[in-house]
Amino acid sequence: MVDRKDISSWLSGPDTSNISKFPGERLGQPESGAGSMARAGRRILAICIDWALSYLIANAFFDGNPNAVLAIFAIEQMLLVGLLGYSVGHRIMGIEVVRLDGRQPSLLDGVIRSLLVCLVFPVIIVDADHRGLHDRAIKSILIRR
Repeated sequence: MVDRKDISSWLSGPDTSNISKFPGERLGQPESGAGSMARAGRRILAICIDWALSYLIANAFFDGNPNAVLAIFAIEQMLLVGLLGYSVGHRIMGIEVVRLDGRQPSLLDGVIRSLLVCLVFPVIIVDADHRGLHDRAIKSILIRR
């Protein structure tokens, strides 16, 4: 005989007992303040600032060529994130890229992350910790400073 528990088990949805309460909890990050995961608002504003700066530079030196805007943006991301751990937009918004192992991102990390950011799709595919594929590729997180 079929019991009601047998039928309702699939109706109740997936097991949520191991889901974290806030982004970054599984990675050992605090819920808020310095060291917490950067939320979407800060991330979006940071990329808009970086894109606007790239656009201004492209207008000044390359007559606004869209390929120049993308190239300037990519180079800024590669160099600044790879060498400093943050871009101009990240710095203004008070966020930075850190690796999960505690090391500073390398220039190679900056190149990989930048190329994936320029493809757009890896950025919008995020996990429960707000990490896009570009962050997962170099084993990094974007945190508040």
